[in-house]
Formats: sequence, structure tokens, C-alpha cells
Amino acid sequence: MSSFGSVAWSSVGKKVITGLTGFLLIGFVAVHLLGNLTLFIGPDAFNEYAHFLETAVHGWLIYAFEVGLLVIFAFHVVAAVTVAVADKMAARKQGYKYARNAGGRSRKTLASRSMIISGSVLAFFIIAHIFMFKFNAGNPHPRNPDDTKNLYFVVVKAFKDPAFTAFTVVAMILLGLHLRHGFWSAFQSLGWTNDRWLPILTRAALVISILLAIGFILLPVVLFINGDPNAMPGGH
Repeated sequence: MSSFGSVAWSSVGKKVITGLTGFLLIGFVAVHLLGNLTLFIGPDAFNEYAHFLETAVHGWLIYAFEVGLLVIFAFHVVAAVTVAVADKMAARKQGYKYARNAGGRSRKTLASRSMIISGSVLAFFIIAHIFMFKFNAGNPHPRNPDDTKNLYFVVVKAFKDPAFTAFTVVAMILLGLHLRHGFWSAFQSLGWTNDRWLPILTRAALVISILLAIGFILLPVVLFINGDPNAMPGGH
């Protein structure tokens, strides 16, 4: 009898892992965007939101969440890459010469063919994102008058850099492409779809990917144009 590990890491098992972790990551992306939208309300709202995340459950919640997210992300990346490599090897053995939509459940698009590329860029962006904001590029975080971190200053100052803002916009376009294919294919990987429901899911994936990408693109663009890095909570 096969062990649980060997079944989970079989071709089918890895696709299930990719699908489940993909759903969890999409949920995180949506919640992360909602939290980041407090930037539009102002310094008080965003800094209070960030302070709550850092201090909830005596600061342990954010660490547990980050560890869990790292594990999910690692499983998603490893499973997705190994599945993609296996599929490419199988395609070469069968002598495929052209990338095309095979019809039925096949949905070969720019989004599907660029999953590894978009995923790689997003992984690099996440590292840069963490370095810039969580660690303030290696510098001490500026403090508010009440001695809490002024993360609003850090974020807006970062997006005053046209290069970083442009990189973020490109990364978020790739995020939209990644989600465009990843959302509906996660249902397919888990066996939760058929030819009747697949067109509905692909349209839903398009809507969700556009909304999330636009939301994340608006943040750096608006802050680049109108953000005041010197704004302090309470109007100071």
C-alpha cells in the first residue's frame, strides 16, 4: 500500500496540492488588498491596521500567520514547478510542435503558458516587498508620536521611487495573468469542474484577476502621484 506521502507527491497529488494552496493564496491576496486599501483612508487608518496585525495575540498571531503562509507558498511553488516540468517532458515525448488551445477542458492562453514566468517574477517581488516594507530596507522604522511604527511613511516613500512603482505595476499585471489561469485550473485540479461549469469558472477567473490586479495597481500609482510621505497620524 502506498504511503500518504507518496500518494500526495504523485502527479495527481501534486496537482491537488497546487490547487488547494492556490485557493489559500488567492484568499490571502484578496484580504491583503482589503487591508492595504486603508492607505487611501489616510495615515491613521493604515498605521492602526498595521499595529493591530503586529500586536494581536501579544504579537504571536502575525508570526504564526507568516510561518503558515511561508509553508503554503513553498508547497505551492514546489508542487507547481514539478508538475509543469513533468508536463513539458510528457509533451516532448508525444512530439507536440505547437502551443494551441486543444478545445474542451484545454485552455492554453498567454496566462497558462506564462505561469512559471509570472510565478518567478512574483516570488522575486514578494522578497523585495518584504525587504522594503517589513524590514524597511534594513533601516529602523520611523516612529509615530505614540512610539508605534509609521508604516504609512515607509510605504508612501517607497512608492515615490518611480522604478519601484513601475516594478510593482508590472508585477501586479503578472499577478493578474497568474490568477487568470490559476483560479479556474485550481477547480480542475481538484476535480470540482466539468465542461459545463468550466466556461463559467474561466469568466469568473477573468473578473477576479482583473479586480485584484487593478486594486493592487491603483495603490502604487495613486501614492506615487498624491501620497505624502511626511503625513503623520492625527494630522501632525
